[in-house]
Amino acid sequence: MNLRKKIQSEPEVFTDSLNDIIFILLMFFLIISTMANPNIVKVNNPSGTKDTKAKQNIVVTIDKEQSFFIGQTKIDPLLLDSLLRKEITRLRATIDTPSVVINADTLSYYGEVYRIMQIAKRNKPVKVVANVK
Repeated sequence: MNLRKKIQSEPEVFTDSLNDIIFILLMFFLIISTMANPNIVKVNNPSGTKDTKAKQNIVVTIDKEQSFFIGQTKIDPLLLDSLLRKEITRLRATIDTPSVVINADTLSYYGEVYRIMQIAKRNKPVKVVANVK
Protein backbone atom coordinates (compact mmCIF):
# COMPACT_ATOMS: atom_id res chain seq x y z
CA MET A 1 0.00 0.00 0.00
CA ASN A 2 1.28 3.41 -1.02
CA LEU A 3 0.44 6.00 1.68
CA ARG A 4 2.50 8.84 0.31
CA LYS A 5 0.77 11.78 -1.30
CA LYS A 6 1.82 12.53 -4.76
CA ILE A 7 3.25 16.02 -5.04
CA GLN A 8 2.30 17.48 -8.34
CA SER A 9 3.80 20.75 -9.48
CA GLU A 10 1.41 23.17 -11.07
CA PRO A 11 2.59 24.97 -14.19
CA GLU A 12 3.44 28.64 -13.58
CA VAL A 13 4.17 31.49 -15.95
CA PHE A 14 7.05 33.71 -14.95
CA THR A 15 5.76 37.27 -15.45
CA ASP A 16 8.29 39.33 -13.51
CA SER A 17 10.12 40.52 -16.61
CA LEU A 18 6.88 41.28 -18.46
CA ASN A 19 6.57 44.65 -16.71
CA ASP A 20 10.04 45.62 -17.87
CA ILE A 21 9.30 44.67 -21.45
CA ILE A 22 6.04 46.65 -21.49
CA PHE A 23 7.79 49.69 -19.99
CA ILE A 24 10.53 49.56 -22.63
CA LEU A 25 7.96 49.25 -25.43
CA LEU A 26 5.98 52.17 -24.02
CA MET A 27 9.08 54.36 -23.90
CA PHE A 28 10.02 53.31 -27.43
CA PHE A 29 6.62 54.26 -28.87
CA LEU A 30 6.53 57.56 -26.95
CA ILE A 31 9.92 58.57 -28.32
CA ILE A 32 9.07 57.49 -31.85
CA SER A 33 5.73 59.31 -31.82
CA THR A 34 7.36 62.60 -30.81
CA MET A 35 9.99 62.25 -33.51
CA ALA A 36 7.45 61.54 -36.25
CA ASN A 37 6.42 64.73 -38.04
CA PRO A 38 2.93 64.56 -39.55
CA ASN A 39 3.72 67.53 -41.82
CA ILE A 40 6.26 65.67 -43.93
CA VAL A 41 3.96 65.29 -46.91
CA LYS A 42 3.54 68.61 -48.67
CA VAL A 43 0.12 69.16 -50.20
CA ASN A 44 -0.82 72.00 -52.49
CA ASN A 45 -4.03 73.57 -51.26
CA PRO A 46 -6.46 74.77 -53.89
CA SER A 47 -6.72 78.50 -54.30
CA GLY A 48 -9.91 80.23 -55.28
CA THR A 49 -10.36 83.30 -57.39
CA LYS A 50 -12.76 85.00 -54.98
CA ASP A 51 -11.97 86.36 -51.56
CA THR A 52 -13.55 84.00 -49.01
CA LYS A 53 -13.12 86.37 -46.07
CA ALA A 54 -16.38 87.90 -44.95
CA LYS A 55 -16.80 91.56 -45.72
CA GLN A 56 -16.58 93.68 -42.64
CA ASN A 57 -19.52 96.01 -43.05
CA ILE A 58 -19.80 97.16 -39.43
CA VAL A 59 -16.81 96.87 -37.12
CA VAL A 60 -17.44 97.28 -33.38
CA THR A 61 -14.28 97.51 -31.29
CA ILE A 62 -13.90 97.28 -27.51
CA ASP A 63 -10.48 98.20 -26.16
CA LYS A 64 -8.93 97.42 -22.79
CA GLU A 65 -10.27 100.67 -21.24
CA GLN A 66 -13.83 99.51 -22.15
CA SER A 67 -14.16 102.20 -24.83
CA PHE A 68 -16.52 101.41 -27.70
CA PHE A 69 -15.88 102.25 -31.35
CA ILE A 70 -18.06 101.76 -34.41
CA GLY A 71 -15.58 101.92 -37.23
CA GLN A 72 -13.13 104.64 -36.17
CA THR A 73 -15.69 106.70 -34.24
CA LYS A 74 -15.65 106.52 -30.45
CA ILE A 75 -19.16 106.25 -29.05
CA ASP A 76 -20.80 106.41 -25.67
CA PRO A 77 -21.62 102.91 -24.28
CA LEU A 78 -25.18 104.03 -23.49
CA LEU A 79 -25.78 104.94 -27.15
CA LEU A 80 -24.33 101.69 -28.51
CA ASP A 81 -27.71 99.96 -28.95
CA SER A 82 -29.33 102.73 -30.94
CA LEU A 83 -26.26 103.56 -33.04
CA LEU A 84 -25.68 99.92 -33.95
CA ARG A 85 -29.34 99.48 -34.95
CA LYS A 86 -29.15 102.66 -37.02
CA GLU A 87 -25.99 101.46 -38.79
CA ILE A 88 -27.53 98.05 -39.53
CA THR A 89 -30.71 99.56 -40.98
CA ARG A 90 -28.62 101.99 -43.06
CA LEU A 91 -26.60 99.12 -44.57
CA ARG A 92 -29.63 96.90 -45.07
CA ALA A 93 -30.83 99.24 -47.81
CA THR A 94 -27.84 98.24 -49.97
CA ILE A 95 -26.78 94.81 -48.60
CA ASP A 96 -29.03 91.80 -47.96
CA THR A 97 -27.15 90.49 -44.91
CA PRO A 98 -24.77 93.00 -43.42
CA SER A 99 -22.07 91.59 -41.17
CA VAL A 100 -21.12 92.89 -37.74
CA VAL A 101 -17.54 92.16 -36.72
CA ILE A 102 -16.73 92.53 -33.02
CA ASN A 103 -13.07 93.10 -32.18
CA ALA A 104 -12.63 92.83 -28.43
CA ASP A 105 -9.49 93.10 -26.33
CA THR A 106 -8.79 90.19 -24.00
CA LEU A 107 -9.18 92.54 -21.04
CA SER A 108 -12.64 93.69 -22.14
CA TYR A 109 -15.75 92.35 -20.49
CA TYR A 110 -17.29 89.39 -22.27
CA GLY A 111 -20.73 90.54 -21.17
CA GLU A 112 -20.35 93.54 -23.45
CA VAL A 113 -19.35 91.29 -26.36
CA TYR A 114 -22.42 89.16 -25.69
CA ARG A 115 -24.62 92.27 -25.51
CA ILE A 116 -23.38 93.48 -28.90
CA MET A 117 -24.00 90.02 -30.37
CA GLN A 118 -27.56 90.05 -29.04
CA ILE A 119 -28.21 93.53 -30.47
CA ALA A 120 -26.94 92.42 -33.87
CA LYS A 121 -28.95 89.17 -33.84
CA ARG A 122 -32.17 91.01 -33.00
CA ASN A 123 -31.84 92.87 -36.31
CA LYS A 124 -32.24 89.82 -38.56
CA PRO A 125 -30.71 88.75 -40.93
CA VAL A 126 -27.26 89.84 -39.80
CA LYS A 127 -24.01 87.87 -39.78
CA VAL A 128 -22.03 88.27 -36.53
CA VAL A 129 -18.31 87.53 -36.19
CA ALA A 130 -16.50 87.96 -32.86
CA ASN A 131 -12.70 88.31 -32.66
CA VAL A 132 -11.05 88.37 -29.26
CA LYS A 133 -7.46 89.58 -29.42
